[in-house]
Amino acid sequence: MGPARGSRPGLTAAGAGLTGDRVVAVGSTSRILVAAVARALRGTDCADLGHVGPVSRFAGTPDPIRRAAAARTAGRVALTAGQTAEVDAARVAGWFVDQYPRGRYPGVLLGSPHGAAAHLATALGMPWLPAGFEMTAHWPRGAVDRPRAALDHGAALAGRLLAGNPDLHVRQVHCPASRGSLAGVTVALTARWRTLPTAYRRFLSDRLVPGAPVLVLSDARTWPVHDAADGHSFQVGCPASGLEPVDFHPDSPALRQVLRSSGGDGVNWDPPEISAPPAAAEHGVEPGLDRAVGEWTARAGHPVRRLLFPAPGVLSAAVADLYRRWLRAAGKTGDRLVVECGRLLDPWQVVRAGMVPYWCENATRRSVEQVEWWLAGSEPFASVDVLPEPPGVRSPALAGLPQWLAVAGFGRRRRALDRATARGYPVTSVPTRRATEVLRAQPYDLPAPPPLAVPDALAALRASGTPHGLLIC
Repeated sequence: MGPARGSRPGLTAAGAGLTGDRVVAVGSTSRILVAAVARALRGTDCADLGHVGPVSRFAGTPDPIRRAAAARTAGRVALTAGQTAEVDAARVAGWFVDQYPRGRYPGVLLGSPHGAAAHLATALGMPWLPAGFEMTAHWPRGAVDRPRAALDHGAALAGRLLAGNPDLHVRQVHCPASRGSLAGVTVALTARWRTLPTAYRRFLSDRLVPGAPVLVLSDARTWPVHDAADGHSFQVGCPASGLEPVDFHPDSPALRQVLRSSGGDGVNWDPPEISAPPAAAEHGVEPGLDRAVGEWTARAGHPVRRLLFPAPGVLSAAVADLYRRWLRAAGKTGDRLVVECGRLLDPWQVVRAGMVPYWCENATRRSVEQVEWWLAGSEPFASVDVLPEPPGVRSPALAGLPQWLAVAGFGRRRRALDRATARGYPVTSVPTRRATEVLRAQPYDLPAPPPLAVPDALAALRASGTPHGLLIC
């Protein structure tokens, strides 16, 4: 069926607002995780998730050419200023829930984006729903080294967005370390719900079995934040950059290196002053949403459990330990590990192959060190397959290929670093489906274990994660 008469591409109907597919940033973590979990619950893999980053075809080319190609690609998918006024967060929430197959579920995971949450949801046989969503918007005449100008432009966009969506908080992130030159051509906005969206309420009411738990997952990391206006806040840098807040100070050698590799310099770097204590970083859960979930569960007779992690590696390690225990309880070896990274994951193929998943947030040294420490303290694995996602940027915080090879070296018999992802690392990109291609080559280990019971899963997560700061309450 074609579009309705009088409608424009990207709109659900004439004047009805942009579709979720158009609003949510292509390749963003929340978008990928919902798509991956929805496929896993259908018993299919992520072979059709073929998003390729903007520099995938430019390995070996000079940096200015790569940056120009990235800017053109980013411009094609970013929202215009006018389109930010057409964003309808209620439709975005509906787009998320509509991706899940019909039926009733034994619970739901809701909250901060984390790859291990996708694996946990798959093992429990329940959906994962994000507490917010990411967008990118055009920044005409922008510059990667002008954070104040980014704030001014983002404030105008946030005003348009919030005028039609007062139930959102918009966190703007200006981070050349994680976005490279794209931070100078688009602004990154993370919209977080301050209450439970209507589509989520309907989903919980209609699709959960009686008494099914709601698990709220919260990223507890903090970062210096500038409160720009009611409903709009701004941060320079982010935890995922692999750098510390002090590294974004004008005198920082790391910042100068980041800006040079992104096509800028430190002369114009004048970030807004931060006078308040650090607040939840961009992927934290809004207190209003957390309260709304608690109120809904109390009225509807569903228990709520909250899981707070101080660093991504804490949850990744706990879920990996959980998988190993789950697989062995089903008579499998639990002796083969896959180390995923960023968008390179496939929950269904992991279960199909009977593997233990460990998810790295990105390719920073900090992320890779976390998996190294976990492996050093774990029972050895017979095989270790590593899928490092090239970030498409240069940064002093990135792990080199030797460090990734050291992770693979923990395998007793098989030590594999995917060559396709390593080729052109770190400045190229690979499609999301690359993880599926690698995991499809693994031996089958069927049937899959029966779904985990929530009390058993929480007990295992508590036993493994509590010593490292995972809080379950």
